[in-house]
Formats: sequence, structure tokens, C-alpha cells
Amino acid sequence: MEKAGTRKLGVGIAHMVIHFMDGTKIVFRYPKQAGHDPATIAATVKKALDMDKVVVEASGALLVIPARNIKYIQVTPVPDELPKGILRHAEIVG
Repeated sequence: MEKAGTRKLGVGIAHMVIHFMDGTKIVFRYPKQAGHDPATIAATVKKALDMDKVVVEASGALLVIPARNIKYIQVTPVPDELPKGILRHAEIVG
């Protein structure tokens, strides 16, 4: 029997930090959104990048965040597949 609060093997946790234009931020923790087909994963990431809003279901509420209020979004770990045109394996140095 699985204990409350334990995770099944193979299920990872991801984090998303949304940094807003006014200097505030909000942090989400969620089960890593798994996918098996690399093309599908890349297409899903591309679709998210093209949206004019970020929609998150969290803590029993639906949050709709207009992209115009977002400075940048940080997602860790990196999705398994990314669309073409994204710089990979970069390092923040300053």
C-alpha cells in the first residue's frame, strides 16, 4: 500500500516560476507532464510558447495570467523535447 505523500517511481516533480513585470513572482510545483512521443511533447511546448496567456489549475482554482504581465517564465527540469529554434545547453554567467 502506498503511503500518503509518497510518489510513485517514474513520476517526477517540475517547478514553474512566473516572474511578473512588477517584480513579483509566483511559484508552482506540479507532477512532470509526461509524454511518450517526442514530436507531441515538442508540439505541446510550441503551443504553450505561442499562447497569449498562461492557464494553471492550482489549489482548487483556475488562474489565467495574461502574457503581457509576464517578464519571463522559468521551468525546471527542462521538458524532454523542445521545438526547433530553442538554444539548448546554455549557461547563465552573469
